[in-house]
Amino acid sequence: MDVRTFWLAGRPATGDTELTVTNSHDGRVVGRHSVPTDAQVEEAVAAAHAVARQAAALPVHVRAEALAHVSRRIAERAEEIAQLITAENGKPILWARGETSRAVATFRFAAEEARRWSGGVQRLDTEPAATGRLAYVSRVPYGPVLAITPFNFPLNLVAHKVAPAIAVGAPVVIKPAPATPLSALLLGEILAETDLPPGMFSVLPIENERASALVQDPRLPVVSFTGSAPVGYAIADQIPRKHVTLELGGNAAAVVLADADLDWAAQRIALYSNYQAGQSCIAVQRVIVEQPVYDAFVDRLIPAVTGLVTGDPADEKTQVGPLVSEHAAERVEQWVQEAVAAGAKVLAGGTREGAVIAPTVLTDVPDDAKVVCEEVFGPVMILQPAASVNEAYAMVNDSKYGLQAGVFTRSLDAAFQANRELEVGGVIIGDVPSYRADQMPYGGVKDSGIGREGLHSAMEDLTYEKVMVLTGLTL
Repeated sequence: MDVRTFWLAGRPATGDTELTVTNSHDGRVVGRHSVPTDAQVEEAVAAAHAVARQAAALPVHVRAEALAHVSRRIAERAEEIAQLITAENGKPILWARGETSRAVATFRFAAEEARRWSGGVQRLDTEPAATGRLAYVSRVPYGPVLAITPFNFPLNLVAHKVAPAIAVGAPVVIKPAPATPLSALLLGEILAETDLPPGMFSVLPIENERASALVQDPRLPVVSFTGSAPVGYAIADQIPRKHVTLELGGNAAAVVLADADLDWAAQRIALYSNYQAGQSCIAVQRVIVEQPVYDAFVDRLIPAVTGLVTGDPADEKTQVGPLVSEHAAERVEQWVQEAVAAGAKVLAGGTREGAVIAPTVLTDVPDDAKVVCEEVFGPVMILQPAASVNEAYAMVNDSKYGLQAGVFTRSLDAAFQANRELEVGGVIIGDVPSYRADQMPYGGVKDSGIGREGLHSAMEDLTYEKVMVLTGLTL
């Protein structure tokens, strides 16, 4: 089996050690990759720092065409990439193809935003003292970006860090998740086909414990991290003077009000509690149902959950595959068992086979159980009745997280009340909280993070406003 190179300042490179990536479903070896040495990591950071001014000055058409090229090439190699995602992540091919299509769109959106990215002007002669003065306001990148990415979307969440950085002219050093580095390395191969200058990107598949030095390196003034809240906030605490963006997940709630289409709600919630094996920051975890329709909704939900196809992620029909590792599945199983021991009832699932957790539905779960309070990151949902709309929304807010929430209702009043009252970064009306369009602002409040993804929003987050005042003009 060939050993994949990593990408050092835009060129392929090898270190002096290798790591193996395995499939969580059957344990087979998916690939091997070379690991950068400390000296090579230093070279990558030095190159990003050295090219920063050149990168910021790159003509817009160069950045935009590089991004468009990446979009086209991902589309051309879509099936190959999807198969790779499934192999290294365990994600069913159904969802891997969807992730690949989203990455195509993410780079396309970035190319379009790069062409629109421009400064603005402001007349200052609104006061006599500023007669003849005009302000030109532009946005300037803070500098090179350290992008630390998770395993659950090994291509598209890398894209959401790389694409806006290139769009604004910021070099980017990518540290992919150790469990799923191959998709990021393939993306590096495509980036190397562009006319971006050397040093504009590096892909460094290093162990997590080696990332601390990168986080603290002053030559990387921006750290963009997606992962768990404890790790994210530990990073932020280490570097109080850096610009940090954090996407830290949540325990997303779906609210089903009495006027909802119960069949639609049951089908969507069943699927999107369990898609990606629940390993999505916005997978449905808490299901809050208005009391008058609670029993009728449960009668629809359970058959929808038990009817999901679980098994081999390479099978075209599989909807729910394994977790990223057997260790991750054991942790989810333990949380379910803890909830049951505390009085919860299992309405579906609750079993484990290797890295696969059967789609699980729990009810009567104590409020302090981990499956309520924390992010399960597995195919588990809990059912909770609510006496009213107001109580349902209060239950959504009774969480330390606040990423997205879904509200199934036909009422505009209930929709706008949700938008006013729910303490989340996104409210999805008529669908699950798992909905995300890659161009829209995406991020959370409370322990769900700091900053926003979505191409335009991320581009703003990676830059600061700079003002040039022109004097002595006849306006």
